[in-house]
Amino acid sequence: MIPRILSDKLLSWSRQYPVVTVIGPRQSGKSTLCKALFAGKPYVSLEDLSVRQQAIEDPRGFLARFPEGAILDEIQRAPDLPSYIQTIVDAKDLPGMFVLTGSQRFELMEKVTQSLAGRTAIARLLPFSYREIHSDGAVPDLDSMLYTGFYPRVHDKGLNPSEAMSFYVSTYVERDIRQVLNIRDISRFETFLKLLAGRSGQLLNMNALAADCGLSHNTVSSWIGVLEQSAIVHLLRPYHGNIGKRLLKSPKLYFLDSGLLCYLLGVFEPGQLAGHPLRGQVFESFVVADLLKSRFNRGEPDIMLFYRDQKGAEVDVVVQTGAGSVCIEVKSSATFHDDYVRGLDSLAELLPGLTKKALVLGNADGPYRYKDVAVHGYPSLDGLI
Repeated sequence: MIPRILSDKLLSWSRQYPVVTVIGPRQSGKSTLCKALFAGKPYVSLEDLSVRQQAIEDPRGFLARFPEGAILDEIQRAPDLPSYIQTIVDAKDLPGMFVLTGSQRFELMEKVTQSLAGRTAIARLLPFSYREIHSDGAVPDLDSMLYTGFYPRVHDKGLNPSEAMSFYVSTYVERDIRQVLNIRDISRFETFLKLLAGRSGQLLNMNALAADCGLSHNTVSSWIGVLEQSAIVHLLRPYHGNIGKRLLKSPKLYFLDSGLLCYLLGVFEPGQLAGHPLRGQVFESFVVADLLKSRFNRGEPDIMLFYRDQKGAEVDVVVQTGAGSVCIEVKSSATFHDDYVRGLDSLAELLPGLTKKALVLGNADGPYRYKDVAVHGYPSLDGLI
């Protein structure tokens, strides 16, 4: 098993909280990680129909089988269990009793927050980060890396990325999303996914997307909401600080795995990506996803924003912390040009407390400095924010 950076945080939380909840998309490695870290605990998958039936029909009897706790995988399949787990952990008051996993955050989180508030740590596990796969320092070809993506099974089993993503969409994305949204016309949903992929890294215009798909605004909004909650896509919200300019209010949408994004864009081999018109958006999606993974792997919340005003001035990522603000610009070009930092310079004049400016390029150089900007290649993203 490829070591996961989140492991240390999960072990630490298991010594502090009676329940640890791990959420993330299908096939992000939740089950594998939890079984490895908590090998002494019984493992139960609620995907198993007979197991799920008992957990739903007789939750007290089901949990009585595990007096010392257990790993309960895909707990959203038995949504009332957290209420019964609350009673047990309150009575025993022991750390690390139960480890829960779920891939449908929209269902799981409601039950967890209602029943286990203050009793559970919540960890977010996305597919591999760049650092996890390339911990040996080897630098991969950029287009091959983007095409392959970061889902663990593709790397563990050496699968063909296009085939794996085809099966992933059919067996997980379509099944789970269709179950939640009761979608009957699968071809329309497939069209929606592909059109949405073409907008990764762009401002999200719901009305235009709805018109292109032949769907209502409310339907598109609902479908995107579920994709976001199931960690297939991520919406980067706009910065709304005290800046004396008219700022855009629409979020930017990103697919969280470049391999899945390439498949939906019709990229079926790395060579196609090199001259693809959306290569820059694929690279930007990878960078945003890896920055997000870096925060989640440290147990930190998502506080990433972007800046754009109505005159077109833009910075791809803005992160505000107690120590100040970090601004990051992303360019897929392997060649540095000084005009890449103009947006950073403009925002520096407007944003108080700016402590760090960074540029991420599509090369393996750096990090190095250009004036007051830290220039990074794609291998050095971890720890940037």
